[in-house]
Amino acid sequence: MDSHRPGVTDFVHVGLVVEDLDETIRFLELLGFNCGKPGMFSGEWIDRIIGLEDVTIEIAMVRGPDGSDVFEVVRFESPPSGAHEPAPAANRPGLRHIAFKADDVRSVVDRVREAGWETVGEIVNYEDSFLLCYVRGPEGLIVELAERIDRTQGERDPRRGTAPGCRPG
Repeated sequence: MDSHRPGVTDFVHVGLVVEDLDETIRFLELLGFNCGKPGMFSGEWIDRIIGLEDVTIEIAMVRGPDGSDVFEVVRFESPPSGAHEPAPAANRPGLRHIAFKADDVRSVVDRVREAGWETVGEIVNYEDSFLLCYVRGPEGLIVELAERIDRTQGERDPRRGTAPGCRPG
């Protein structure tokens, strides 16, 4: 009997729709991502995938320091998004933030602030294991930065599958 159950096999990327592609790329590059050159795309294939008509998008692929795709950053030329609502709070249902390891959270936060963006809260020492901080970029994009500060546990990542206050098994 075949025990293979078709399903998800790998992470590919997160699609991020923005109004200001240039500003979002500037923010992501500031955090240390490698942003590809934006390109324009349209056609029936895009219309059919996303369920809209007459779609024209400008898109840039953003890669992590290891070379893997992380974000597909998209600006819709048509149809217009009409996205002039305030950014949702961190506790609103839906995809609110994405987290990345950082080698020096304080330095990254300083660069973010110098560039005109802010933190959502403050830098927190989580159980002497991680320095954690949410930074808010263009259009409400929230990125969590996590710097490992407790090196005594080897490479095991105690944040995987846990919430603050929960100890991993």
